[in-house]
Amino acid sequence: MFQSIQGLIKRERSALIVWDVQEALVSAIFNRKEFLSNVTKIIKKSREINLPIFYSKITPLPERFESPLRRAAGFGKFEPGDVVKEVYPEKSDIVINKNTASFFIGTNFELMLRNAGINVLYFTGIATEMGVETSARHGQNLGFIPVIIKDAVSSRDREAHERSLLNLSKMMPVITTDEFIKTV
Repeated sequence: MFQSIQGLIKRERSALIVWDVQEALVSAIFNRKEFLSNVTKIIKKSREINLPIFYSKITPLPERFESPLRRAAGFGKFEPGDVVKEVYPEKSDIVINKNTASFFIGTNFELMLRNAGINVLYFTGIATEMGVETSARHGQNLGFIPVIIKDAVSSRDREAHERSLLNLSKMMPVITTDEFIKTV
């Protein structure tokens, strides 16, 4: 298991990711109240210390242009809704529309991070085993340091969420909201 992030993390080189915290997804997760409470605390702390906040928003392609597998799963018809009001982006936050489970495919996210000298990515959001894990692994393969805030990620599938956290903890830091607030 990953043991320590001390020495790897510098606040001025860090950013917060609020992954797909949209109405349709939040309404289906197993721990909605705790999740929203923790994400709210993390966003508040991030704003206090001027940590850049990136929101991802699922933006499905028109059905005809989705990949065959995503089309078969109904992604061309999926209506995720807007970011939930409890954690809605402010003017200084960055909202990036994306069409895949990786923040790094089809967006300027990596370019923005490199331009700003950011190499540490704190992850919150939905779904742990889908976009959060995919983006964290992809980011790590690109040389970023992903940090998963385990009580601020969720899924509608609790077992898949827990399996994902166990896998991620073997490769990268997995911390709590309280640890984030104390160390950032």
